[in-house]
Amino acid sequence: MLLYVVVNGSWGPRAEFVPGVAERLSGTLRALEEIDGSTFQRWHEAGNDIPSDPVVEPSVPAMAEYIERKNTGPDLDVMGYTTSLWARNPGAAYVSIAIHAGGTSRYAVSSVSLVFRSREIDETAEVIRRAPRILRLLAENWEIDAGQVYDKHQYRAVAERWDLANSDPRCGRAVYLSAGRAALAPEGLPAMYVRTAHGGLVIDLTLGGAVSPAIETILEANARLRAAGALDKLATPFDRATF
Repeated sequence: MLLYVVVNGSWGPRAEFVPGVAERLSGTLRALEEIDGSTFQRWHEAGNDIPSDPVVEPSVPAMAEYIERKNTGPDLDVMGYTTSLWARNPGAAYVSIAIHAGGTSRYAVSSVSLVFRSREIDETAEVIRRAPRILRLLAENWEIDAGQVYDKHQYRAVAERWDLANSDPRCGRAVYLSAGRAALAPEGLPAMYVRTAHGGLVIDLTLGGAVSPAIETILEANARLRAAGALDKLATPFDRATF
């Protein structure tokens, strides 16, 4: 069975330039390596996924050079910067990270996404059980509005129940809520509640990686969070980065 687990988050317009985006990306890569050094190392530029490609140094100057080289179009201060990296290390899942950040458009969503894929590694792997911790890491490094951890079945079940667009906030096996959303979150969900920097909240239905929540549990959590207003969309056109 193919492993496919996503940790992602999004936010609205926030003006940032290459140095700031590079600092966030470099900090993210360093923090990921602290979580699992065997998976999160030897990053390659997006391209042909050939392991012999040159490895990108996860430093701020190297990330800034890469971002500048990959983003050469007009209106970057409005549309933002898009960059991706991947790693495939022995005994570890293939992992990729993609960002779209720095834009000020009131119609374009900014995002960060980390994806695990493997035919050898399954969801019992320690790095997968740490996915809610990775969600917190992404939330704090990128100051996101809302984010989640999910696999394809969980994503599809939630999207179909509420007819959601890709960028709509939702709860997977874990959800991150920015400060405004966290203030509306109901208590009593079968989850760990972990406070984060900037007043945010991770609601972890895996209880720290100890359990695999059933689809019904995830759907019920979505229903309660939606009823409370914690998963409302940012109004479009966007007038702020977070709820």
